[in-house]
Amino acid sequence: MRRRGLMAGGLALAGMAGAARAQDRFPDRPLRLVVGFAPGGPTDIVGRRFADRLGAVLGQPVVVENRSGASGSVAAIEVARARPDGYTLLLTTPSAHAIFPQIAVRPGYDALADFSPIGLVAIAPVVFAAHPSFPARSLPEMMDLVRARPGAFSFGSGGAGTITHFGMELFMRQAGGLRLEHVPYRGAGPAVQDCVAGHIPLVVDTFAPMIEHHRAGRLRILAVLAEQRSAVAPDVPTAAEHGVPGAVANTYNALLGPAGMAEAAVAALGRATRQATENDEFRAFLGAISAEPVSGMTPERTAAYIRSEYAKWTPIIQASGLRIE
Repeated sequence: MRRRGLMAGGLALAGMAGAARAQDRFPDRPLRLVVGFAPGGPTDIVGRRFADRLGAVLGQPVVVENRSGASGSVAAIEVARARPDGYTLLLTTPSAHAIFPQIAVRPGYDALADFSPIGLVAIAPVVFAAHPSFPARSLPEMMDLVRARPGAFSFGSGGAGTITHFGMELFMRQAGGLRLEHVPYRGAGPAVQDCVAGHIPLVVDTFAPMIEHHRAGRLRILAVLAEQRSAVAPDVPTAAEHGVPGAVANTYNALLGPAGMAEAAVAALGRATRQATENDEFRAFLGAISAEPVSGMTPERTAAYIRSEYAKWTPIIQASGLRIE
């Protein structure tokens, strides 16, 4: 009897030791990185390059899987419901983690409670531009013109409820209640092209679809909604420089896992993410696509950033009255 008890205890200890060794070896098999947008889009492009770098750091392949739909929420739901073992991860954006959960009646997940924040991969500030024929040539002139003729001018965006749409709403609110008419498009590309063609006077998005038009004189970027000027276009002033405080809007790519992940797995992935994103080659890649690298974003700092972004957009979303059934 005593012998059987000792054997059982030995087996239990051996099992615990085996589990501990498995944790020490994390990861010991390939990981999945779920991206909530179609192949070839900006988030997918960043995700695939990041997956390559992360896999090199971890010593295991990181396989990108696209689950597009509903502003990235299809992917978010899948990862929220996944086993929290660290092998299923989400590359998310503010569309899925700050906007959609607040405009959808039934989003299917809690953006703050259902995930384990791991790290921030990149950010891209929101900017807005004017057609060369637009009478105002600078941000102060633009604000004076819109104040004098409220509602007379329109701006295009990649769609109602996008971070760029709400970024412009934030700017107008912080500028004292400017009024521009919103023209939503099905994606940033058509909105930018219509502005280049002169069909709309203003357009809002990130640097990526606009910077070459700006350099060629086909568009004039009036302001970047950031705390400081961007290395992508150092000639473009921030809104704050011209008396619009708090007009800061970024799209971001953040790495998350399901809620309930082991602290050791979160810590290991967080360290690997920082190592991958602080790599010179990866930073050069981000610069080439008009995105900006980040540094020192621990899981704790990433969690705080996502919470602050969620809270920042709440009053803007509520004021818009936009809801999705």
